[in-house]
Amino acid sequence: MHQITTTNGRRYEAREGESLLDSALRQGVVLDYSCRTGRCSTCKGRVQSGDTLALHDELGLSAVERAEGFILTCVRQACGPVVLEIDDLGDVDLPEAKTLPCRIQSLEKLSHDVLRVVLRLPPTSALQFLPGQYIDVIGAEGLRRSYSLANAPTADRQLELHIREVPDGAMSRYWFQQAKVNDLLRLRGPLGTFFLRDQAGKNLVLLATGTGIAPVKAILEGLSTLAEDTRPRSVTVYWGGRHRDDLYWQPPEMPHLRFVPVLSRAPGDWAGARGHVQNVMLGDQPDLPNTLVYACGSDAMIHDAQKRLRAAGLPDRQFHSDAFVCSAAA
Repeated sequence: MHQITTTNGRRYEAREGESLLDSALRQGVVLDYSCRTGRCSTCKGRVQSGDTLALHDELGLSAVERAEGFILTCVRQACGPVVLEIDDLGDVDLPEAKTLPCRIQSLEKLSHDVLRVVLRLPPTSALQFLPGQYIDVIGAEGLRRSYSLANAPTADRQLELHIREVPDGAMSRYWFQQAKVNDLLRLRGPLGTFFLRDQAGKNLVLLATGTGIAPVKAILEGLSTLAEDTRPRSVTVYWGGRHRDDLYWQPPEMPHLRFVPVLSRAPGDWAGARGHVQNVMLGDQPDLPNTLVYACGSDAMIHDAQKRLRAAGLPDRQFHSDAFVCSAAA
């Protein structure tokens, strides 16, 4: 066992061969994370002292970040005592991740390459989760893929997913060619730390590309359950796609909500915003010190948004992300 100490003095023990992230979560120390495969950079931290060993490639780090001592805690193990420059989420109480059976309740095409899947749980089971989190769906022969939940918790306990078709993807082949209502699957969740915190009185900005709108939809639904004094001052959603048909969803009417659809390959008659969501947001000249940003979608968008917003004055702790990184056989 090796002792790990975080920036704010939190301590926990890491087992041999166990990732720094898994050991933290096991002991109730909540670190930011998303993909758990080393492909995004949500769980990034810097080693101040001690030695660590990579369990898998850290594809989410740049060469500069590696040289500066950054690691990804989801794929790093400790080789001895380690002091990490990283922020934990304090007293956040994450719902327990469970493995549960589920069946397909319904299947609906939302666009030419996006499928809405609703899962139902057994009458005796329930999944407690925070709007914005994701689950792993486990199919035949252990095939496993991650999907954001596209709804806040509901009385009927059903779970909504927005699934984009990936050419030649094994799980995509199941969803788009073989899946039937009542098919039996398993799920593992909830997972991830993409959920609202410290939003009271802030201007909340939600950036999404493609099916990254799924957790944004869940977060918006969850806002209505918050006490008035814990709600953000305003909410702006920037949702980007290439073509008009990519924007398959319209948000409900909500107080203080502004919705900005953005197309990167807009036709001549498109009257809305053009380009990339992060650039459109910056063009609106937001009050960055009082803004909280949640970005979900392509890894390229998230990295560019974080870089540009940080340079423009957004505090680091006010940017949260959930990058969609495809499996090699999605």
